[in-house]
Amino acid sequence: MTDIYSCAKQHYDWAVNLRRYFHVHPELSGQEYKTQEKICQELQLLGVSFYKAAKTGVIAEIKGGNPGKTIAIRTDIDALPLQDACGQDYQSENKGACHACGHDGHMAILFGTIRILNDVKADLAGTFRFLFQPSEEEFPSGAKELIAAGALDGIDAIIGAHIWQPVPLGTIGISYGNLMAAPDKFQIKITGKGGHGSMPEQTIDPILTAAQIILGLNTIVSRNIDPLDLGVVSVGSIHAGQAFNIIPETAVIEGTVRSFSEKIQKLIFNRIETITQGICAGNGATYTIDTVMERPAVINHPAYTKAIKDAVDLCESNIKAKEIAPVMSGEDFSYYLQQVPGAFFFIGTGSAKSTYPHHHPKFDIDEECILYGMEVMARAAILLAKS
Repeated sequence: MTDIYSCAKQHYDWAVNLRRYFHVHPELSGQEYKTQEKICQELQLLGVSFYKAAKTGVIAEIKGGNPGKTIAIRTDIDALPLQDACGQDYQSENKGACHACGHDGHMAILFGTIRILNDVKADLAGTFRFLFQPSEEEFPSGAKELIAAGALDGIDAIIGAHIWQPVPLGTIGISYGNLMAAPDKFQIKITGKGGHGSMPEQTIDPILTAAQIILGLNTIVSRNIDPLDLGVVSVGSIHAGQAFNIIPETAVIEGTVRSFSEKIQKLIFNRIETITQGICAGNGATYTIDTVMERPAVINHPAYTKAIKDAVDLCESNIKAKEIAPVMSGEDFSYYLQQVPGAFFFIGTGSAKSTYPHHHPKFDIDEECILYGMEVMARAAILLAKS
């Protein structure tokens, strides 16, 4: 069999150029039509069978020369609604859209993996299905749409990865259980009684009520959750009023809840309701709470994390696997893991070339991580297909 590392090195420059193309031409969730077109063009040139799915997604497949399991490998393809300021010659040309999360790198890694597996397919056991998923950054989830389109039909296991700046370059971050949290959303609308700022006694102040609620919400994790459990409550926006001397009628609070278990999730949302109800009743205001619990936590299956670790140990590139603590960011890869066994892992990019955090306008990856991702992903898929 052709050496996997040699294949990865052979196709590395091609994968980097693809990554830069996607970085120059990012598209927002649900709008990835040109991205889809480019993916299809490249797959056609490689002679890999594919079809479009989930509006702007693509599903492709390679069959090995010998019987084995069917393994899915997934990448996300959408960009963020952000103005790119990376300062490189591949900076985004699409105003207000930017691959500031690394999905351009994810696509490059999957394409590199496809080329490796395509080179050696005659010697491989099993079948490999490649999922180019739209709409990871926004609700509703593109993962659910791909699954509905048959992405997991006949699949024995699935793997996926995220380029991750907090993890150093050359490190593959793994977890045998909890990896990424459920990223829930809430909105609290408070209705009071507006009036003149000089006569607050005639009003029911929704801004004051909102401030008290926000302070109360920030006690939930510290006073209601066991310190050994994981949970986050953060308020990201508050909107109220338009003039300095008018007490408005309404105020709106929006925030996020992060958790790994249904128990903690329910506890937090129950406390949000109780705190809001009590403060509004005390102030004479009314309220409504809207919640979006759109995607569950990413919880790996241990045996498949071990397969990732075994694949890293086989790699000839200078990388190592390291078990890492869970992070409170969310990922809709969780939907796949609810349907079939598998694992999600982090590909470290942290280096002098990659210092800005994800979702920052100057975020950029160290492109060497693409080489590491290609080799690990190909080796892991091969191990799982013949296991």
